[in-house]
Amino acid sequence: MSYAEISYIDRRRFLWILFFAALALLAVVANATTLKRMRFDELAQQATAVVRVRCLGAKSFWENAEIWTDTRFAVLEQAKGSLGEVITVRTLGGTIGNLHSRVEEAPAFHPGEEAYLFLWGREAEPLRVLGWSQGTFRIARDSRTGAETVTQDSASAAVFDPATRQFRRDGIRSLPMAAFHLKLKRALAASTP
Repeated sequence: MSYAEISYIDRRRFLWILFFAALALLAVVANATTLKRMRFDELAQQATAVVRVRCLGAKSFWENAEIWTDTRFAVLEQAKGSLGEVITVRTLGGTIGNLHSRVEEAPAFHPGEEAYLFLWGREAEPLRVLGWSQGTFRIARDSRTGAETVTQDSASAAVFDPATRQFRRDGIRSLPMAAFHLKLKRALAASTP
């Protein structure tokens, strides 16, 4: 049977099936973000800066056929590195008009929220969050007591551990601020030659 002998309806049905199969394959590939697990000590060692920040706002834009977001932060505290009072951090994904691009494990921030960020950057390049969700530690404040806790974004994400060759869900969850400061101080001290 040649192409000319296939009815118009059969050709159209075949093209729709082919279209949906390609769409399903694209969805699987697009959702295939895999992060290599980074221990807290590795984050501290590899980061060019570690800062406590408050989100001021974000702006998304197109670059190289991808949506990126530049988020501005007020620097509240610097544990490592030397940055200005206001910094901009670039992340993959964002919203432009009605188009929304979300990349698994790429952090997104909201005005007013506070976090500790492990940042990485080179001269004349935008700052990035090291390890994406692994280098993002959200700060929560108890409305009754005012006590602060820290939770790592990757605490709920499956992260690949090359040592065990398995995906694991671990990370810092609801750690009191004093304990986080001590952990950070020890990790930074160990990373300094």
